[in-house]
Parts: sequence; structure tokens; C-alpha cells
Amino acid sequence: NVIAMPEERADTFLRLIRRAGRGRLKVYLGYGAGVGKTYQMLLEGHRLKDEGIDVVVGLVETHGRAETAKLIEGLDVVPRRRQEYRGVVLEEMDLDAVLARKPQVALIDELAHTNVPGNRNPKRYQDVQDILAEGIHVITTLNIQHLESLYDMVEKATHVKIRERIPDTVLGEADQLVNVDLTTEDLRKRLLEGKVYPPERIQTALENFFKAANLEKLRELTLRELASQIDQRRRETPEEEAVAAPDQIMVCLSSRGPRSEALLRYASRLAGKLNRNWYAVYVQTPSEEPTVIDAHTQRILSGTLTLAKQLGAMVFTYKGEDIADTLLRFAREYRVGTIVVGSPTPLPAWKRWMGECSTVDRLIHDAGGMTVVVLDTREEAAAHVGPTPERGGGEAPAARTPEGTVPPASGLPVLSRLISPRG
Repeated sequence: NVIAMPEERADTFLRLIRRAGRGRLKVYLGYGAGVGKTYQMLLEGHRLKDEGIDVVVGLVETHGRAETAKLIEGLDVVPRRRQEYRGVVLEEMDLDAVLARKPQVALIDELAHTNVPGNRNPKRYQDVQDILAEGIHVITTLNIQHLESLYDMVEKATHVKIRERIPDTVLGEADQLVNVDLTTEDLRKRLLEGKVYPPERIQTALENFFKAANLEKLRELTLRELASQIDQRRRETPEEEAVAAPDQIMVCLSSRGPRSEALLRYASRLAGKLNRNWYAVYVQTPSEEPTVIDAHTQRILSGTLTLAKQLGAMVFTYKGEDIADTLLRFAREYRVGTIVVGSPTPLPAWKRWMGECSTVDRLIHDAGGMTVVVLDTREEAAAHVGPTPERGGGEAPAARTPEGTVPPASGLPVLSRLISPRG
């Protein structure tokens, strides 16, 4: 989920890092290992590099995941610092080397990590703060259970004591917060397939921290924290701006997207937590005209739209070709503050080299003051929605851009000013 915490103008993170001043912090947040935080962070790194930004990998932990390791290829990596501790040689991020390299953006995994004694700082988040102080922007990852204020709740829910924790203020100071979400069923499936931990750790994980009940509780805590962060930003907004600030929720649908019902249920729950209205928007591209798509796909789409109505969404359907542009025009016109969308299928390297980016990337980076929540659906097959029993395959759910039937944006003057500028 990408929840973008904006600055005083409708700037994207890309624009933020091009501005002079202190380093900007972007955090990819999740409820557990394997939901896709590091993966999404690396995709962001490639996108920024393609935009001409000087990006380095300060430290990324692949945990043996081939798909994650492959995404490091093509990015400049700062060599790790090797250090002996109690007779064992360990590797840590080389803070001094990152500072000496002076990139525009550093990708730094696992914000809550505890450094080996002998490093400049005891905690990695303190390393990140030092890097930000030097004007270097940082994109990092964090699991919800590492927040200090949630320690007791996490222990009660999971019966696991979390040793590595960070102050809540660290997350509160982030310029952008990205919540990467995955259904607990699919996370456990990834674990069983060996895509989270090596084979020898799978059974232990399933019987302990990765119990379905534990993951559901952690996922719910993440949703609460997301809602709390959005609400806190709004409370910090001057009263005259809060009145005009957009606060509705929009979920972007696709006829072929995997697990559209997961997007709808997430948006419904979020709208309930925030007490907001929400819209389900589907844009029909020329390739999805009724005369083009098969009957099975049409039934899936019909089921998706039916479920959206059953869950309380106001449903809108448009025709068009430029997906992201039309969705954003709709969002501005209908005072949307939060966009919910499925994660994109990674583009081939040659397409990135050609400057192409996914609809989701465009939404994230052009949404300005709007929050964008990206539900990770990379590996899910399209599931049955509403009354439709069949399952089908297809690309990740990316909304289709509406056409000119969407009224032009009404020019909300404080669209992105949902929070006070930080720093």
C-alpha cells in the first residue's frame, strides 16, 4: 500500500528529492516479512534511476529471495562494512561510505535493525537520521510490529516479544509512508513456496509467528496505524485548510486484475475506519470493449462491480485510454484523498529503459497530495467476486484511465496540503 504523506504543495516524491534542503524520508510499511516491501522499494529505485536520479543501495537484505536479488541488478551498491563480533564476521551498512558517496537517494532496508556493537550508532534508524541530515534522501522498509507503541499489543496478539523496536516519532516524521499489503492467505502461500524463508525455517515459521491468526492481527494493526497516520496528518492541518482538504477514498478496478475483491474489502474497511465515503472506479480501455473481451472476463467484471455496490461503494465506469491521467482527474474532481490500487506487474527492463512506467507508478508519483495505498497482488490469480464463481488469470489490477467524460479537475487550492510541512 502506498500512503504518500505530502508536503505543502502537490509535489511527488520525485519532485521532493529534487528540491534543495534536508533529506526526505519514504517508508515502505508492512505487517510481516514477505509482503513485498523490499521488492517495492527496489522497483522505486529503478524508476528513480530511470528519471536520472543518482540512486544507491545502502543496504538491502534479500534473505535468499531470487526475485529480490534480481532487482538489485542495475543499481549502484555501496559495499558493506565487515566487522568481527564475538568471533563471527558480520556485515553492516557502511554509513561512512554512504555519506562519502553522497547519492541523491539511498535505499536502506530494515529500518528497525540493531547494529553490531562498535558501529557509530546502535540502531539503523539513527544511521538513516544521520544520512537525512546530510541532505541525502532515504527510502526504507519497516514492519508494523517494530513500532514501540505497539509492543504490548503485538506481544498479546502473537505471544512473541519483539526485540528490535523504533520510536513512533521516526515513522511520524516520514514524508511519505507506503503500506505494502498482501492477504494473509497469500503470504502463507508465499512462505510455503519458499519465497519468504529458506526451507528449513518454513515449518517453524508457520507454527509460530506466521500463524494465520497472528498475521490477521498484525494486518489489522497495520490498517489501524495507516488510519491513525492519515488522521494525525489531518489534525495537524490548519482549520481553514482542513475544511477544503479532499478526504474521500477511491479504489481502482480492472476487469482482469487479480483479487479485485481484496481491493474492495480493503477500501471498505479503510473507509469504515476513517468514516469516509468511497468510490469504485473502472475505466474501460479499447482492449476491454464488450465486443473484445470474452464472456468469462465480462462475468468477472460484473461480479466485481456488484460486490463494490454491496460493500457500499459508489461505482463509476468510464471509457478511455490514458489510465492514470483519467483516474487522477476523477480523484481531484470528487475530492479523493486516498487511492487504493493493486500492485503492478513489473515492467521488463527494456521498457524501463524506454522510459515506460506502470499505471500504478504514475498514480503514486503524480498523485501529489493524495495518499496512494497499493495492495500487493503480484502473485494472485483473479478470484471470483460477488456471484461469479470462476477464477481467471490476468495482469495485476491496474485501473484503466477514464476518457474525457470525467469533468476537468476543479482546481482544489490545497489538494496536497493535508499536513504541515516537515522541516
